[in-house]
Amino acid sequence: MAFSGRFFRQLFPRIFFRRLCESRGGNVATIFALTLPVVVGGAGLGVETSYWYYSSLKLQAIADAAAYAGALEKIAGSDTAAITAAATSSAASNGLGGGTIVVNTPPTSGPNTAKKAVEVILNQNLDRMFTSIFTQTKVPERARAVALITDASKACMEALNPSASQAALFSGSTSVKLTGCVIMANSIANDAIKVQGSAGVQADCLISAGGMVLNNPPTMACKAPITQALPAADPFASLPAPAASNPCQNDNKSTLKPGTYCSGMSLSGNVTLDPGVYVVQGNLKINANANISGSGVTIFMSGSSTVSMNGNATVTLSAPTSGTYSGVLFYGDRTGTAAQSTFNGTANSLLTGAIYFPRQQVNYLGNFSGVNGCTQVVADTIQWSGNSTINQDCSSLGMKDIPAAQSVAVVE
Repeated sequence: MAFSGRFFRQLFPRIFFRRLCESRGGNVATIFALTLPVVVGGAGLGVETSYWYYSSLKLQAIADAAAYAGALEKIAGSDTAAITAAATSSAASNGLGGGTIVVNTPPTSGPNTAKKAVEVILNQNLDRMFTSIFTQTKVPERARAVALITDASKACMEALNPSASQAALFSGSTSVKLTGCVIMANSIANDAIKVQGSAGVQADCLISAGGMVLNNPPTMACKAPITQALPAADPFASLPAPAASNPCQNDNKSTLKPGTYCSGMSLSGNVTLDPGVYVVQGNLKINANANISGSGVTIFMSGSSTVSMNGNATVTLSAPTSGTYSGVLFYGDRTGTAAQSTFNGTANSLLTGAIYFPRQQVNYLGNFSGVNGCTQVVADTIQWSGNSTINQDCSSLGMKDIPAAQSVAVVE
């Protein structure tokens, strides 16, 4: 019996200890099972928080790039639809995926609502991973960017062609002086602006999207010509083309009325143009020794119709100072094909206003400009061999500023 007593006293503690250990192990397993979702969820939240932060940075970068692309399209003179398409394409190519995009120009909020700017707003919903054990709702993310366009200078001459050699050419013995404005060429050619022969050019600056060949160095206010610049927008891109009207007008008169000249115009002798819009379907020719005058006039050259002024003619024409065609003297049709219009005249001639031919080359040969030097030339390409002084300060005559050397920066 003594042996049995010692045996049970020794055995009991071992059995008790074993059960105690089994009990504790069961509790640990239970606690671990209960806390596992919290541990996994916490770890998952940390991982997902990092993922969400990365995604938000990426979304902001996509918005910045899209706003910048839209602003470049706006500089090119495109309409809202094209600006939106450019921004949308940029966002898609940079990985927006199933997100949504809203493009506003100008912005609808913030400090740049009254400025030339493009606003892009992106939204996307992210799927959850580890945290989906708590909720199935998606994680919304939003990014907003605004690209601001700044006009660094103003142009008196702008060659719009994006690739032409010698898009703005100054040759012969020409002497052209531009006060308060620049010469701008959108061409990416190495000789987008060329000054050759004994031509003398004075301007605030020469600016080109490509390069320049300056055989005779110009006199400039800027330290050096600017090359590889952003192209400038067509300043008249939104100007509507005037509609033709009936009946056809007759140009064989000493006083002409606004309207449609269905067979072009050939002007001789003393001719006065009454104020208004003239739609010319065919070429406009001003013959030798003619004396042509008119104020408040806009002449629209339909299709590929051209202008030809004889060097012995005296032409004194000025654009309207108000209304739709304020400041626009000659307007070449955007639907026309390549052609050339030539502007010549005596030293007493005055062309006051903008000469706008987006699809034609303008040959400016005359030794004249406009009242107080107020002439602007915006054309596909420009060849200048006349002598003239041109001034940018023409707002009193209804003329608008022509932006050049624009820059784009993401500001919001």
